[in-house]
Amino acid sequence: MTGGVQLLAVGAATPSWRLPATEVGAAWGRAGGRGQAAVCAPDEDTLTLAAEAAGRALAASGLQTDIVDGLWWGTTRPPFAEGPSHAVLARAVGLSHRSGGALASGSPHAGVEALLAAADAVGAGTAQVALVVVSDAIVPGLGTPFEARAGAGAAALVLVSHGGGASLGPRVTRTHPYLDRYRGDGEAVTRDLYDGRLFREEVFLPTMRELGEQLGALDVDRWSLPDPDGRLGATLARQLGAGTPASAAVYETVGDTGAAAALLGALGALDAAGTIGLVGWGGGRATGITITAREPVRGAVLVADAIGGGRTVTYAEALRARGQLVSSGETVPMGVPPQSAQFVRGADEMLGLLGARCVDCGTINTPPSIHPHCISCGSAKFVLEPLARHGRVHTFVVNETMPAPFVAPLPLAVIDLDDGARVMLQVTESAAALELGGEVELVMRRYAHERGVPVYGYKARTVGTEAR
Repeated sequence: MTGGVQLLAVGAATPSWRLPATEVGAAWGRAGGRGQAAVCAPDEDTLTLAAEAAGRALAASGLQTDIVDGLWWGTTRPPFAEGPSHAVLARAVGLSHRSGGALASGSPHAGVEALLAAADAVGAGTAQVALVVVSDAIVPGLGTPFEARAGAGAAALVLVSHGGGASLGPRVTRTHPYLDRYRGDGEAVTRDLYDGRLFREEVFLPTMRELGEQLGALDVDRWSLPDPDGRLGATLARQLGAGTPASAAVYETVGDTGAAAALLGALGALDAAGTIGLVGWGGGRATGITITAREPVRGAVLVADAIGGGRTVTYAEALRARGQLVSSGETVPMGVPPQSAQFVRGADEMLGLLGARCVDCGTINTPPSIHPHCISCGSAKFVLEPLARHGRVHTFVVNETMPAPFVAPLPLAVIDLDDGARVMLQVTESAAALELGGEVELVMRRYAHERGVPVYGYKARTVGTEAR
């Protein structure tokens, strides 16, 4: 059920890199194509994107994270194929250890599944405040047409039982046991459609047309429609008499973001009153739902900035970041295994970015686990609290030589945070973006992937280098 479920705020995030379709075409001797796709840098993935989008939605909502009842996350490829993906994201966002929710995965339809599951929880009264996050970072098969369109991005929504500026409306679902894009067990890449014409004429357009016509009876003003190949979205829009979908500009800028596509394509249209119909598809399923905004939804006006920008990269850079082009030679393993007791005991302070404030003198000690006594007065009385996410560069150094898997040059900065704490972190940009006293913000990033375990922590990003 979705009756009475309100949308309070939204947020979006896209990765740092943009891969032009012409770059992919040139590598394979094909026509260049149009647009570009957002690609994760080596320290970004579906979880870091989700964390950033969630943070923006919560900031726009004005709510404290401790009143969020649960996290509903949809992504085709969670960072752990089997493991604590949901728990890691919940802690990184700052939710209580008592929060509930669910993780939906397995196909791009997972994004809509997460939205509807959260709406049902709010509608049933089992949650008063629900955080919905949909994110993806698709890795396409080499040489497939999908390579030029496979993107990455995240969208987040805060659902409440009352007080929001928009309402979730009816839903329509259709199922068909066809094989669209898929990834086999143990495979790293997503396979493209086997027979594009068959998919277009006998599966996609008939299913979407039927579903869209039902939604269209609800006086939809704007649409977010799936666009698997760069042409089907416009074809479907013409058949529905929908004009240019709100999602068209998003696909042009960041590509097909999989589980995030339906919501990411819709959020920007919520900056004004009206009804938007969004359609998610994948895994043999398609679902449409309407969102009616009575006034601009909090955070919607910032979505365009979150989607725009990004640094243009080469095809080779994108392949290296996706792990499809791997350098030879030995890598240096982490000194402490990511499954070890040290990581287990330090997980909260790393993901929650916690510091230990001295009760006697107020000094914030970081990281708490290695400071049994205050560095200023020697007291052993501490109160754990989240650190500020903004500060200024005290000093920095650039490592010009680094062993694999690190990539040189690697900047490290000592940062004085707004709350008085001092931390030393890696920097997401090159040293050229750094200056003494420069503003930085702390963002969740993936530091390593070792023994099958992704390791997350915070890095510094100079303010103003990207709008996402």
